[in-house]
Amino acid sequence: MAYRLLALDIDDTLLKSNYRLTKETKEAIDYVKEKGVYITLATGRAFLSARKIAKTLKLPAPFLITHDGSFLAADVKEPIFERRLSAETVYQIVDILENYHCNFRLFHEKYVISNKTRQKNQLIGRMQMHLADPLFYPVYYVESPSHRLIDQPLSVLNIKVHFWNKREKEDAYDELQETVKGIKFVSDKDGTLFINHENASKALALQYLGSQLGITQDEMVAVGADIRDKDMIQLAGLGVAIGDAPDTVKNVANWITRSNDQNGVGYMVKEVFRKQLRVDVT
Repeated sequence: MAYRLLALDIDDTLLKSNYRLTKETKEAIDYVKEKGVYITLATGRAFLSARKIAKTLKLPAPFLITHDGSFLAADVKEPIFERRLSAETVYQIVDILENYHCNFRLFHEKYVISNKTRQKNQLIGRMQMHLADPLFYPVYYVESPSHRLIDQPLSVLNIKVHFWNKREKEDAYDELQETVKGIKFVSDKDGTLFINHENASKALALQYLGSQLGITQDEMVAVGADIRDKDMIQLAGLGVAIGDAPDTVKNVANWITRSNDQNGVGYMVKEVFRKQLRVDVT
């Protein structure tokens, strides 16, 4: 089987834990490009953030899967696939979240709206969230996002919520699940809740991209490290889990590479693409 498309998660996969790209990883990406393989990034980051990484890797104007599969585009103004949370749904979610101690961010493709948090530990948590997900467009901090949304309704691509109290997170999750229709949740170990449209996923966006490029699922390699990568790894002909991914992700992978801090992507590339002849993706 000749693989014609390589989809890479960014954080904890392509980047080291300090959010840096290693020389070895860049060389591995260049090696795959020389094989004629189409490379895309499939990430929870916003489009403009992912595009920054793509430019660093010198990817030739690729379509990028961003916002956890809610937005597929080569240009932020011209998406070819998107799954948005409606303005009504966004208001419902925000109206509920404002009753809990949390920091939430509403991700539009061109900017972010965040509630203000004042407690010291909350401010630290908010800073950590920004370090883990660098942004390349404006972030607007609002005293009452729900009031703003009444005057300026907004449809967004995804919402990220960070809780500092496990019980509050569970209570908010239960209320959202009971009250708001058409959404799905993914939770991570650090207390962050990711909210997307119920039909948004990296797998669906990757499948759509493949249909546009004439590439089958069997011809795809997908690499990830997070529970949000699980469906993409299951979809691809070769699903690869990073070495320190959770067991739920490893269990669905065809292959497990080294950790991101051990150059897992570079190691995988050498092993998988070493004997493959050049392919052409139009």
